[in-house]
Amino acid sequence: MQRYKCTVEYDGRPYHGWQYQDEVISVQQVFEAALEKLAKTFVRVHVSGRTDAGVHALGQVVHFDLEKPYPAEVVMNALNHYLQPDPVAVVNAEMVDQDFHARFASKKRFYMYRIINRRPPLTFEAGLAWGVYKPLDIPAMNEAAQYLLGTHDFTTFRATECQAKSPIKTLERLEVVAAEGQEVRIYAESRSFLHHQVRNMVGTLVLVGKGNWKPEDVKTALEAKMRSAGGPTAPADGLYFVRVDY
Repeated sequence: MQRYKCTVEYDGRPYHGWQYQDEVISVQQVFEAALEKLAKTFVRVHVSGRTDAGVHALGQVVHFDLEKPYPAEVVMNALNHYLQPDPVAVVNAEMVDQDFHARFASKKRFYMYRIINRRPPLTFEAGLAWGVYKPLDIPAMNEAAQYLLGTHDFTTFRATECQAKSPIKTLERLEVVAAEGQEVRIYAESRSFLHHQVRNMVGTLVLVGKGNWKPEDVKTALEAKMRSAGGPTAPADGLYFVRVDY
């Protein structure tokens, strides 16, 4: 058996997340269907981190085993052929040792959240970013983000249905950046995240950016350790799984 590591990008809009689900289409379902055409048999794919419905990926990582050791480039090209016309693409493929695991070998995950800060509704960017019409105070948002850096109990920022055994996570980066034009980007880095953690942090920082909250209110919310104490969950549209470090 030969193990392969693939880096995958996808537009999350047509899918109900990464994980296979009955009666709805998922990225995993599409990817495994393409892989089955290559392997001539069903092959299970393992992913570095599941994404929710509507969330996009620039550098999702998966691994799988094939009985026949095809060259990595052949695997990449074949998968991209069979994936068409779905908005899913393998941007890199390589042979790896059997001890590599897309999820358990990961050391850090990187997310980016895109906001288009303008009053007119989004057209071309609809579904690819969150349209926020009220001007955002980026310095205030960055001041608030400082309270979330480090190791904390992130109960306030986890989904109520989150299945993680512990709410303790170490957030290494949370930064708000003014990008080109009217775009604002929020970058988050950690070894792992709780369910909806990034989107809940973004929703809370936007409250600060709009002036509804003061930066220190984020510290109060964090210490409350209750989901109801935090801000709203930002839409899935603007969230991108950027990459994984191993």
